[in-house]
Amino acid sequence: MGGKKKSVFGFSMLLLLSLGLVLSACSGGNNKEAAKNGNNGQATEENTTNGVEPFEISVFIGEAGQQPTPDNKIYKLIKEETGASFKFEFLAGDIDQKLGVMIAGGDYPDVMTANQKLTAAGAFIPLEDLIEEHAPNLKKHYEKYWNMMKDPNDGHIYNLPNYGVTNADVSSSWYSGPAFWIQKDVLAEAGYPEVKTLDQYFDLIKQYKEKHPTIDGTPTIGFEILNYDWRNWGLFNAPQHLIGHPNDGGVVVKDGKAEIFADKDYAKRYYQKLNEMNALGIIDKEAFTQNYDQYMAKISSGAVLGMFDQHWNFQDAENALITQKKDNRTYVGLPLVFDEGIKDHYKDRPALNLNNGFGITVNASEEQQVRIIKLLDTLIQEDWQKILSWGIEGEDYIVENGRFMKTQEQRDVFTDATWKLANKADAFFKHGPKTEGLFSDGNATDAAAQPEEMAAALREYDKNFLAQYGFNTYVDFFSPAPENDIAYPAWSVDLVDGSEAKMVNTKQNELSTKYLPKAILAKPEEFDSVWDEYVNEIRKLNIKAYEDRINEVLQWRKDTWSVK
Repeated sequence: MGGKKKSVFGFSMLLLLSLGLVLSACSGGNNKEAAKNGNNGQATEENTTNGVEPFEISVFIGEAGQQPTPDNKIYKLIKEETGASFKFEFLAGDIDQKLGVMIAGGDYPDVMTANQKLTAAGAFIPLEDLIEEHAPNLKKHYEKYWNMMKDPNDGHIYNLPNYGVTNADVSSSWYSGPAFWIQKDVLAEAGYPEVKTLDQYFDLIKQYKEKHPTIDGTPTIGFEILNYDWRNWGLFNAPQHLIGHPNDGGVVVKDGKAEIFADKDYAKRYYQKLNEMNALGIIDKEAFTQNYDQYMAKISSGAVLGMFDQHWNFQDAENALITQKKDNRTYVGLPLVFDEGIKDHYKDRPALNLNNGFGITVNASEEQQVRIIKLLDTLIQEDWQKILSWGIEGEDYIVENGRFMKTQEQRDVFTDATWKLANKADAFFKHGPKTEGLFSDGNATDAAAQPEEMAAALREYDKNFLAQYGFNTYVDFFSPAPENDIAYPAWSVDLVDGSEAKMVNTKQNELSTKYLPKAILAKPEEFDSVWDEYVNEIRKLNIKAYEDRINEVLQWRKDTWSVK
């Protein structure tokens, strides 16, 4: 869906920029070495002197974030080498409200993080011709995934997925996906038990909270839940995992067919457990009124014993605990199931992160579109990927016998949020195209996946903790990921704004946001009546329209996608 291209702006200054300027914008040079020596990011005049004309790209990031420091060394390096600088705007408030205002006014920056609403509104330009003409490195990068990137509604490519393009099956010590997370100290104090089921998990949390009603002077929170804005999986998604299915969003896919699980008995079993835990004071009383920042602040305090979440979603809060040297308050992900006879399937193979990454908007002039795609084409090259991932050699990592490593000092600052604002280009790199797997020299694209660095980076606390379980990494708590179904995952299906499927999904989410907190907070003897009312309301919806849309796209993927 999408592709309603609006007229481009005719800014006179932009029209004066020649094709030669565009070509020079993404050229290489000797500035990288100068930047390493502290001369990066000098004034515009210097850029011009070096043959690189400056240009600015306005970027909207659809999530909260912090501005990099004005002297951020990576952004300075990018400007030195390519002329490009970024003007970031981060989401403040509700994403739907923000996008609604932008769409109504056609008020888009040059680049935005992907969102199905924007695609449906025609906010993004088709990228395939631009890539074919100006971006051979991007074309090569996405070559195997080209068909997957096409919008099933019109066959155009509107976004450049930020994750899922891999060139090797590299294991990592860092698991980014969903799990029931538990503070390491809870397991340590219990004698490092093997925890398989939901009941075992909450028994441990209950015992620990009773023994430790406060942590560092803050009341202990047994189990935290986030359901804010688009980050609703903390409340919605756990039931599918507890029966041994991977993350398919709001549906479970059985034998190739998707069906919702919100009204199923196994979902009731999970929320009734939360109701039971709430009655015991385990659930945070503010869970359903807090925003994301408040949720992160609580985790950063070290007072939260457990939650269901995706690791990347609370990583910054865990980094704050590491910076505070509260290693025992960091978390282990547990692939819980209802019963020990169920095999866990939390860990999956990397899937193309569809409907994510950057898109170029219709408000970018044609000249600017070319500059942007050429910049992205430059930054996907290996030397830039090393800089964006590992940093500057000698400053952020060292090379020993050809292998990338970090000193302890370099590791320590890597998790420091303040340091990162000045020394990492995370606002861009998180959402930009990236190489995952191995560089051509055999080094991992991610320090967490470099075996010797991974081992050396383990803190003494974690070495001892893992030794108690006989594991080498925290990923070992999960069963190995089986091969993905070709159409996986269902959560990335575009329901199409304004369609019956989208409206049904929205209404179902509204019902879940209304009734699930009500059911969890109800008196235990009133749970059944609240649940029955919730299920009755769901079944008034045209759920079939929602399921049909998902199944239609899953079938389209099976017929169209090919990864060889």
